[in-house]
Amino acid sequence: MQILDQLDLFPRAGLAHARAQVQSCDDASVAAAREQVLAFIDAHEDALLRTCVPGHLTGSAFVYDRSRDLFVLLHHAKLRKWLQPGGHADGDANLAAVALREAWEETGIEGLRVVTPVLDIDVHVVEPPNETPHLHHDVRFLVLAPEGAVLCGNHESTDLRWCTLGDLDALDCDESVRRLVHAGRRMGLA
Repeated sequence: MQILDQLDLFPRAGLAHARAQVQSCDDASVAAAREQVLAFIDAHEDALLRTCVPGHLTGSAFVYDRSRDLFVLLHHAKLRKWLQPGGHADGDANLAAVALREAWEETGIEGLRVVTPVLDIDVHVVEPPNETPHLHHDVRFLVLAPEGAVLCGNHESTDLRWCTLGDLDALDCDESVRRLVHAGRRMGLA
C-alpha cells in the first residue's frame, strides 16, 4: 500500500497507465468488473474522454477519517442519489489523481492523501438529465482525510456528510456503495 498526498506526483500518462491501475486491483469480488473495464479500455482509445459515447472512465474516492471511523457520502445533485465523491477522468490516465482531485473538489478537505493500489471497481449506468444514458467504468481509491477534517461541499451535491455504517440504510445506498464502504474501511483500518 502506498499513500500519496500531492497531485503533482501523478503525471498525465497514456491509456496504458489507466490499464495498469485497473490491473492492480486483485480483489476477487470485483474480478468481473475489472475484466469488463480492461476490455473497454482495449476497445476504446478515447475511454478517458466524456465524448466516448458508450461510456468512459471515472475515478472515485472513499474519503475516510480513520480517527473517527467516518466516511464521506454526498447526495449528487444531478443523479439524486447518495454516492462517494468522484468524477470524469477528462483525459487524465492517472485515475488515482482523478479520485484525489474529485475528492478535494467535492469535499473541500485540504490535506487528503490517496492510497494505491485500486480499492474497488464498478461499472454502472448513469442517466443524468439531458444526456444519453451511458456507462461509468469507475475505478475507486481509498482517500485518507486528516483527523477532524471539516466538509465544505460544492454545487455538485445537495448534501454532504460524514457517515457511519449505520447511515447506509437510512440513506438508501446501493450495493456498489455498500461494497466500497466495507472495502474502504477494511483497507483504511489496516
